Amino acid sequence: MATSTILSGNTSQTLNGRSPIHALPEPSTVQIDGEAAETVISEKRIGERIKHLRLKKSMGLVELGRHTGLSASFLSQLETGRVVPTLRNLARIAMVFSKDLNYFFEPEPQTLFRIHRGKDRVRLPQSGVPDPNYYFESLGYLVPDRQLDPYFAEFLPSRPRPDLRPEPRSHQHFGCEFLFVLSGTLTIRHGPVTHTIEPGDAIYFDASTTHSYECSSETAATALIVTLQQPVVPASNSHRSNQFPGQAPLKNGRSLPGQAAPPQSTRAAIVPKAG
Repeated sequence: MATSTILSGNTSQTLNGRSPIHALPEPSTVQIDGEAAETVISEKRIGERIKHLRLKKSMGLVELGRHTGLSASFLSQLETGRVVPTLRNLARIAMVFSKDLNYFFEPEPQTLFRIHRGKDRVRLPQSGVPDPNYYFESLGYLVPDRQLDPYFAEFLPSRPRPDLRPEPRSHQHFGCEFLFVLSGTLTIRHGPVTHTIEPGDAIYFDASTTHSYECSSETAATALIVTLQQPVVPASNSHRSNQFPGQAPLKNGRSLPGQAAPPQSTRAAIVPKAG
């Protein structure tokens, strides 16, 4: 059989015309480079993880040494990577912090970081109305389970004739809202009060009070808007809402931009202000 030639000592043979098969070297001939092993250990950053646990507990080296039976100088060298712990010593340290040994070898969790490229964003109109007053782009759509929603919004200038101007659509939603004017002039109605804001102005308000926006300049107004995904209520109320200003909640808790919240009873719609 052709396999006999593979095992006869040749390191590379052809099997029935197929690609060469290379014989594996004997285990006794395999030698791991010492520097390569050190690199594998250093990549786990065991010392940094130990120091993180210790500082998180506001614990000094001497105190950790008392709990583990290891000297403070040894622990210092361990944290700085000058020495490598044995599994026995590492287990002692893990037990002090109620951790499993796997904690020191598992991949570190990645911190949240997302880039939203301008060319990838989608410009959407205010929904729920035949003639939108503004367009918006989500600046956080790539972030799952986000706690706030940032938007770039462009508000179209009003029509010259007052009789052709649609009434600004008032709406309300849970949480707080922040708006920073980039260009143009906006008229903001919050409850019974009307405010005019210009470039550089910023407002922060309780979004459970009815509010509306209207461009009051001859050219379009642009703004950054951030909505907080929590109602302004005591912590015992766990209701959450992810929505752009003026959106009606969907069944899944999110909402479509530009939709006004449906009529609700005063008790359900008006959220008490904190304090």
